[in-house]
Amino acid sequence: MTGIMKPRKAIFPVAGLGTRFLPATKANPKEMLPIVDKPLIQYAVEEAISAGFTDLIFVTSSSKRAIEDHFDKNFELECRLIETQKHELLSIVQNILPKGVNCAYIRQPETLGLGHAVLCARPLINGEAFAVLLADDLISTASSNCLGNMLTVFNQTQTSILAVEHIKREDSQKYGVIDTGTQDATATSNPVKITAIVEKPLPQDAPSSFGVVGRYIFTPDIFSCLEKTAQGAGGEIQLTDAIALLLKKQCVNAMIIPSKRYDCGSKLGYLEATIAFGLAHPELNSDFAALLKHYVSQL
Repeated sequence: MTGIMKPRKAIFPVAGLGTRFLPATKANPKEMLPIVDKPLIQYAVEEAISAGFTDLIFVTSSSKRAIEDHFDKNFELECRLIETQKHELLSIVQNILPKGVNCAYIRQPETLGLGHAVLCARPLINGEAFAVLLADDLISTASSNCLGNMLTVFNQTQTSILAVEHIKREDSQKYGVIDTGTQDATATSNPVKITAIVEKPLPQDAPSSFGVVGRYIFTPDIFSCLEKTAQGAGGEIQLTDAIALLLKKQCVNAMIIPSKRYDCGSKLGYLEATIAFGLAHPELNSDFAALLKHYVSQL
């Protein structure tokens, strides 16, 4: 690994089955579930593009064709919008991906976990640093771009960095949990060095109250660690276990996310995100707020 690394490639692991949202995800990818009028995956893509990433790599499965179609052109739809003079909608459709942004798709042949999904993208990374974004973790960009902030830190330090947030101890079994030793990890503006990381520890065994959320920037050294990572629970290759190996080779930093995260991998988190983004929507906010007040009054 030589020279200054300037990450421009972002990996989106989207091959999961989305079983927590069945039957909605039986034929429709969970990443295509809408928050108001945009699918989850588009929010993640927009965050990456806004941060400066131009090469988007989607690790997919045979049931995720709708994601490819969403980011491709739809000539029939565009022609119909032109004929009906719906120019505003036409602009929205044509600008889902801005010029200069490239998409690539690679299949994950088996559902062997997040670590394996990232490893599948290795041939397209070409020895460069890269980002990983999980669309399930919807992070508001209204006030700050989480991945953009991480990229600024990476460009300064040239070391891998993970996004973390405060979690309840009783929720530790849902996260990879970091240890920062005696360092103060509460400042959102400063990265902190990770001393250890544990995948889904019991609450009494959790080394801290900081859980990893779905934003990462890695040096390419993570791939050799993924290759050495054995299959864990459920036969999956855990990204957290590979990060633990990476820590033995080089520094890995953590940064507290600068804004609200919505866990859209859960039904309750998905509903919360729908409410929050509906209230912030420029066309719907007033009417939606009135609708919510109506239903709250009946509780």
